[in-house]
Amino acid sequence: MHSEAMEHRGLDPYGYFEREGSLGRIQEEFRPVVAAAREAIAEAYGQRLHSAYLYGSVPRGTARPGRSDLDLLLALHREPAQDDRDAAEVLTRALDEDFPQIDGTGILLFGKDTLLSDAERHDLGWFVACLCTPLLGADLAEHLPRYRPDSLLARETNGDLAVLLPGWRARARAASTPQELRALSRAFARRLVRTGFTLVMPRWGGWTSDLAQSAEVFGAYYPERAAQMRAAAAVALDPVADPAVLRSYVEDLGPWLADEYTSRHGIKTPRPPA
Repeated sequence: MHSEAMEHRGLDPYGYFEREGSLGRIQEEFRPVVAAAREAIAEAYGQRLHSAYLYGSVPRGTARPGRSDLDLLLALHREPAQDDRDAAEVLTRALDEDFPQIDGTGILLFGKDTLLSDAERHDLGWFVACLCTPLLGADLAEHLPRYRPDSLLARETNGDLAVLLPGWRARARAASTPQELRALSRAFARRLVRTGFTLVMPRWGGWTSDLAQSAEVFGAYYPERAAQMRAAAAVALDPVADPAVLRSYVEDLGPWLADEYTSRHGIKTPRPPA
């Protein structure tokens, strides 16, 4: 790991998370994509939109042309309805077709009241305040607290892996095409690496969204699982169409990580049905 990253650890001098990403970090080749997304979001949602945010590698300035996706979160004045989801699908298709420098677009839709709710204070609220870069509208982070890398945050962000695993197993069994296998290997690997990192985040005392660094930080506390987590970080960046990789995630690394996470941080507070 880079010594400066290890020393800084994503915190301000008072031990609170520094917000990662900014519009100023966006690489030149991705600026037209972001400009088009901003215009399309405003046109598609109009007065329904409270605010829009970028997250992921693009606002962090680490995106890879042709390999990285464009990640967006939209906060609406009301809870999303079917017409909002339809608009998001049209918008993602258009961006994907127009800009080959991105490998897909993802849009998360939420009502602003959900994002600011007590139930989401240490999950979606933290996500907006710390990992999202404002793109349009008034920044919801102004209504959210400062955050530290503690066990409560670990529990509420990734303390639901055990709940997810049965669904993962079903999806892994159903996947048959190379495209499906690659998509699942990428999604599962990303979640496992991020969960592995937040497992040790309070002990490490910092934050990183870099998957390779996340795996290295995890490996310092669980050397017996370090090689598996490094391999998962590699798959998260370069997905594979190998059913054996998915089986290893849902039958070995995933269940072990879920048990260890529950033992150390507890289970994420259940949310009401959508």
